[in-house]
Amino acid sequence: MGVKIFQGWKALKGKGQSVGFALSCFIECHTGRREAARGEAGRQCCSRKGSRTEVWGMNQVNYQRELDKIIDALERGMAEPPSLFLHSCCAPCSSYVLEYLRTYFRITVFYFNPNISLEEEYRKRVAEQKRLIAAYNEEGETGSGFPIVVAEGDYEPERFFEMAKGLENCPEGGERCFGCFELRLRETAARGREGCFDYFATTLTISPLKNARKINEIGQALSQEYGIAWLPSDFKKKDGYKRSIELSARYGLYRQDYCGCTYSRR
Repeated sequence: MGVKIFQGWKALKGKGQSVGFALSCFIECHTGRREAARGEAGRQCCSRKGSRTEVWGMNQVNYQRELDKIIDALERGMAEPPSLFLHSCCAPCSSYVLEYLRTYFRITVFYFNPNISLEEEYRKRVAEQKRLIAAYNEEGETGSGFPIVVAEGDYEPERFFEMAKGLENCPEGGERCFGCFELRLRETAARGREGCFDYFATTLTISPLKNARKINEIGQALSQEYGIAWLPSDFKKKDGYKRSIELSARYGLYRQDYCGCTYSRR
């Protein structure tokens, strides 16, 4: 599979496609979208209003496995590491993700979180993000990964409140959260495309409280809209969340007890 993926990637790359978009398209072609191929017959879905909990049967996508396929293809065929524009929700969640991916990608962390209602809280979190990256880069001088760049987006809480109009009373994990994911990932995709990055992604899937399937669906849709490859993930897998707690303790990171928006504090 790795050889076929690499050969197909070279053919698409020769037609002017970006590294990430070409590679993702070719992996998708060879692995297939099993849920589409098998149709609706094997799908078992039940929705619980409010929490939006969904149970999927045989067609559930294992996003960690999808990420493993991409990394395997990169290891087999890529001479230069691709670039990744990584949205980060906070330093603790990014700690494991950066440790994991920095040996495969040249990462720029994009800190864009207009959902954080209080500016004091926002400033505290972005400072922790920059402190962690500085520590990682200092350690990287000994060969533990590629240097990490940080890019801070504009702090625009009014964009979050505009998105949340009419959704103020939605429970956590519902439509308001999905809109928040889309708001942040759309900005990430747009900036990533402008910066000619190979991939864009987010640290959000590391949280056990976040809907990884929905986050990946949003990312995949934006990938098609903006023409930049989405890096699928479910970073809580492989004990990712547990590792993030360990790294937070090691670096003395501030771990907030709510996602950031005023509604999550109720």
